[in-house]
Amino acid sequence: MSQDDLYHGRTEAQLSQEPVVRCREVIKRFGDQTVLKGINLEVYPGETMVVMGGSGSGKSTLLRCMIGTHKVDGGTIELFGQNMGELDEDGLNDVRKKFGILFQSGALFNSMTLAENVALPLQEHTDLDQEIIDIQVKIKLELVGLREHADKYPAQISGGMKKRAGLARALALDPKILFYDEPSAGLDPVTSAQIDQLIIALTKQLGVTSVVVTHEMDSAFTIADRMAMLDRGRMLCVDKREWFEHLRDLDDEATAKLDEDRQLVRQFLRGAPDGPLAARRDEQGYSEDLFGMTVDRVTRTPSVEPTRG
Repeated sequence: MSQDDLYHGRTEAQLSQEPVVRCREVIKRFGDQTVLKGINLEVYPGETMVVMGGSGSGKSTLLRCMIGTHKVDGGTIELFGQNMGELDEDGLNDVRKKFGILFQSGALFNSMTLAENVALPLQEHTDLDQEIIDIQVKIKLELVGLREHADKYPAQISGGMKKRAGLARALALDPKILFYDEPSAGLDPVTSAQIDQLIIALTKQLGVTSVVVTHEMDSAFTIADRMAMLDRGRMLCVDKREWFEHLRDLDDEATAKLDEDRQLVRQFLRGAPDGPLAARRDEQGYSEDLFGMTVDRVTRTPSVEPTRG
């Protein structure tokens, strides 16, 4: 990706700002497998950056590298101007206090009530009196619409409520960045839409920067300011949501003139059955390997149309 590609899609305000997250030529390997191949990405204060890609594209690995769970094998990741690879454990913990994480499952402690889950970071990382912590917990739970459920245990609430409770806990230390790992995963469409609106509201109310890893396109187009597309560990493009909307809505004639990477992005955005991703899988000879014979491809038609703009 060229330097021009890296900066494409920045607003005029961002041109004069320093990024809160900066990835430069990031490489990550697991054994002989290279999962991230020279990733460049910058995230600016107050924006919602959606990182998307298919299963195995490297998006969750990139998120774990950003938060310091994985050390990179090449390149650098900076949060708040600090190189995560140069920090010791104490330094990493200081940086981690400045961001919150909503894990895919919510990752609540089942033996604790929702209030106790939200209070835990405040008890571990601050010197606040319990009375002040209790007030803060009520405020965070109110932000996500769960104050009346404070005394319930995770087993007593729905999946969507668990996500919201996990978000309240991520907000406990008033972070400057929120990282979301598949926030809509496993939720019904209505609950997913509610989570999206909550992300938008928190960004506006608190001015927090959000990095959202997802492959849910309805959600991505609802919440994103800018979007980044990964494929097989490569960063294909980074741009404003409007650019991706334009690409998604191109007709077939215009699409045929695009290079393969752009066609791949469009196929992913549309959830289309035909395109470079499907051709790639066909080339792997799966049907022949499975059945010992060549199977004609069925005519594919889109299974659903996007319901949210």
